[in-house]
Amino acid sequence: MDTSPPLILTLALDEATAGFFNALRRQHFPPERNYLDAHLTLFHHLPGAEQPAIAAVLSEYVRRLAPLPLQVAGLQFLGQGVAYRVGSEAVEQLHRDLQQEWWPWLTPQDRQKRRPHVTIQNKVRPEVARSLHQQLSASFEPFAATGTGLQLWAYRNGPWEALQHFPFQA
Repeated sequence: MDTSPPLILTLALDEATAGFFNALRRQHFPPERNYLDAHLTLFHHLPGAEQPAIAAVLSEYVRRLAPLPLQVAGLQFLGQGVAYRVGSEAVEQLHRDLQQEWWPWLTPQDRQKRRPHVTIQNKVRPEVARSLHQQLSASFEPFAATGTGLQLWAYRNGPWEALQHFPFQA
């Protein structure tokens, strides 16, 4: 039986956007749960035993991709948290392509259409989340961002272990 931890695939964000979201996470995420930088998850649970095959696909795939244009389009109330919605046809296409490649390995969650977002608060009381959502929504202006590559992580029952970074190369 394989005991490899599951893998998570995220989209790396440009430095300014990552800094913006990380500052909000430090301010609003419960500190005892905030052991990750802000991230945009593409796949939640890839099989750890397939890491060499997954890395090979990603290494090849990023050669054909230039940095991806993103539009941070609004805020999303999560019930116990708040996220920023991220729109991008390029990210949707990337996700569909990789879904097709890995379909037999995917969990039901990862087989669904992706609704890209970056969570800046989670696991708080609903009234705390609703208050932050209203506060941030009042002054929100959509803005452009850039996806700069892919990041592969091992999930270790809480903290994530960074395994590989795949910068877009085209």
